[in-house]
Amino acid sequence: MNDRPTGAAGIGRSGAGARPLQPVTYVTTASTAARYALVPAPRLTLEAVARRSGLHPDLVRRFVALGLVDAERDAAGHLAFHRDAPAVLARIQRLRSGLCLNYASIGLVLDLLDRISLLETALRGRGTRSDTPPWT
Repeated sequence: MNDRPTGAAGIGRSGAGARPLQPVTYVTTASTAARYALVPAPRLTLEAVARRSGLHPDLVRRFVALGLVDAERDAAGHLAFHRDAPAVLARIQRLRSGLCLNYASIGLVLDLLDRISLLETALRGRGTRSDTPPWT
C-alpha cells in the first residue's frame, strides 16, 4: 500500500524526472519523527551564493571543504546550497574580520554559537524561570 498521495500537481510521480523525497527531521519533546517534504526545498547554485555573498567561488568551495558551510551535490555533481548559505558566509566574514580568527577557530565559534542558540530556545520553550538571578 502506498501512503503517498499521487496525481495532484505531480506529487508522488515516479520516473526519470522525479526527485526522491528527502527526510526532514523535526525535534519534538515527546519523540523524534521523520517527515517527508512533498516539495523539495529550492537550492542555490555556487555562482548564486558567491554573487549574493560577494565572495569568489573558489573561496566558497574552500569554506565547504573546511566544513564551515553546508552544501550537497546535485545529480550533475555541482554544489547546491541551502537558502541561508549567504547569511552563514556573512557571519563567517564578520568573525574573520572583526575578531581576527582563523578558519579552524571560526568553525569552533560557529558550533558554540549554534549550541547556545539551541539552549536558549529550549529555555524559552519551557516557559519557566529560575529563582536564581541570571549570570549576566
